[in-house]
Amino acid sequence: MDITGEYRIAAPRSAVWAALNNPDVLARCIPGCKDLARVSPEEFAAKVALKIGPVSATFAGTVRLEDVRAPEGYTLAGQGNGGMAGFAKGGAVVSLREEGDGTLLTYEAKAEIGGKIASLGGRLIQATSRKLADQFFGAFAAELGAPAPITDAAVTS
Repeated sequence: MDITGEYRIAAPRSAVWAALNNPDVLARCIPGCKDLARVSPEEFAAKVALKIGPVSATFAGTVRLEDVRAPEGYTLAGQGNGGMAGFAKGGAVVSLREEGDGTLLTYEAKAEIGGKIASLGGRLIQATSRKLADQFFGAFAAELGAPAPITDAAVTS
């Protein structure tokens, strides 16, 4: 499934870029984040607790930063294992563009799931994915003093 969205952030691109690379900021913004630690300049280890429909699980995984183009953006590649609940993996292209005295953040994410959570049905998974993306990017934008999103996140399968 594909998820896209954009946010106008009332902060200079350099400040948005710094926040996108700050584990403390990211940990506060990731829904259900229990732990986020930088293990190398390009990699984070994370533990995230999520509830998708009737299934609750704590996912342990990694996120790698690839194709880093400071301060324009990067590609995230991640995977997590939720034990009996299943797994999730995916990636996102995050781009930052100067717009007046602020920054336009756009993202295009792809997600793939398997195991018990995959049996919950496409609509529930899509709705939850969209909600989680909106929560993360909304919290991230709010962290930098931004208003609500320009457009709601869109999901396509």
